[in-house]
Amino acid sequence: MKMAGDSRFPDLDSNGSEKNEDIEIIVNVGGVRQVLDGDNLNRYPGTRLTELINCLSGGYDTIFALCDDYDPGKREFYFDRDPDAFKCIIDVYYFGEIHMKKGICPICFKNEMEFWKVDLKFLDDCCKTHLSEKKEELEEIARRVQLILDDLGVDASESRWKRCQKCIWKFMEKPESSYPARVIAVLSFLFILISSVVMCVGTIPELQIVDSEGNHVEHPTLDSIETACIGWFTLEYVLRLISSPNKLHFALSFMNIIDAFAILPFYVSLILTHLGARLMELTNVQQAVQALRIMRIARIFKLARHSSGLQTLTYALKRSFKELGLLLMYLAVGIFVFSALGYTMEQSHPETLFKSIPQSFWWAIITMTTVGYGDIYPKTTLGKLNAAISFLCGVIAIALPIHPIINNFVRYYNKQRVLETAAKHELELMELYSAVGKAGAPQNELEDLMRERKDGPSCSGRLKVSHSDTFIHLLSDEKHYRTRLQSCK
Repeated sequence: MKMAGDSRFPDLDSNGSEKNEDIEIIVNVGGVRQVLDGDNLNRYPGTRLTELINCLSGGYDTIFALCDDYDPGKREFYFDRDPDAFKCIIDVYYFGEIHMKKGICPICFKNEMEFWKVDLKFLDDCCKTHLSEKKEELEEIARRVQLILDDLGVDASESRWKRCQKCIWKFMEKPESSYPARVIAVLSFLFILISSVVMCVGTIPELQIVDSEGNHVEHPTLDSIETACIGWFTLEYVLRLISSPNKLHFALSFMNIIDAFAILPFYVSLILTHLGARLMELTNVQQAVQALRIMRIARIFKLARHSSGLQTLTYALKRSFKELGLLLMYLAVGIFVFSALGYTMEQSHPETLFKSIPQSFWWAIITMTTVGYGDIYPKTTLGKLNAAISFLCGVIAIALPIHPIINNFVRYYNKQRVLETAAKHELELMELYSAVGKAGAPQNELEDLMRERKDGPSCSGRLKVSHSDTFIHLLSDEKHYRTRLQSCK
């Protein structure tokens, strides 16, 4: 690439027959002038810069179809485009690949490549990954905005039952939709806590009573509280199931499976208590009831439905399976090695506690994980040295994957906050432009619209039918709409 003041531009003959390879064109992109050689541009025919070489003999109609403006005296093409993105894109003519600079919005860069008619296959793999991540973010924002618009909008063609289902679904699943929905979410959270506390308190011997057969059972008061909690959980689950738009997806959802497991043991125990005695011995019935009652611990996982922090932690662990797998592999290798060494070194002691290598696995596990119960320990000097080394190796092995797991947690948490803020901003911009875009709308009406936005989501009808340049492209069939995120740098 040459500077503008160092080049001479050959004049075309009367027939315009000069070879394309000898032509140099001047492009001015966003105020930045650059001189490009025709032989480099012709390496990739079909791009916009290559078409500029052949457009001079086609008249002004052809020229202005390719650029925003043209100076015949300087033979300079003007483009109102991003100069930083253009500097990256022209690398394809010199190096055969494109790298996106840090700080450029990937979606904007993709649009720039489409404008210059450069195929995305020339974009480097690392930049493609960044672009795909940004696309996923925009799709997530579009999905959230669409859900909010669907909640705000009311379809008059729907039946009364469908509208009732939507109301119940928002009431039970979306605490942010209204004040009563927030109250229901708080009550559900309190019932989960009360049920968990009752389950723990019911195991205290001082609070238990003795039945007619001499067995310790829960206090009737605690049993009544447990029944009330189960009644709430059952009502909540049934209402959510009835109002769910997709019953199969609802039933197979992980959190809903946990909800079902938190409810079913109570009813199964009730059936076994009253009817099981006729089918099996009383002792077997009691054992089955005790095993089912232990499944009540699944209720604590219901807290994840009301805690974004627990959901973020679950996602971080799911994204960290590779790191957790490495941790387990390191520990497994260390346990096998140090347990075998410990068994071998302790055989010389007459009162050794290491009876076999499998039994030594337990010692290696509690040593490498820094627990150390003290039920089994080395007594020889070499055995103690082996224990010290295994302890240090265990600390190092556990500390290695902690940093990636924390990074996944922070990255996902920050991403969720950005997506929530972006979706709210999109709705605010859509509402603002829909209000400003109304032709002949009086000023007091505009103020009323802005006041409605502050008071509550009551302008959904206007949002549903309005079009503005702030629409997310995934919500509209027209591709020229641009969003705030698509215009970021």
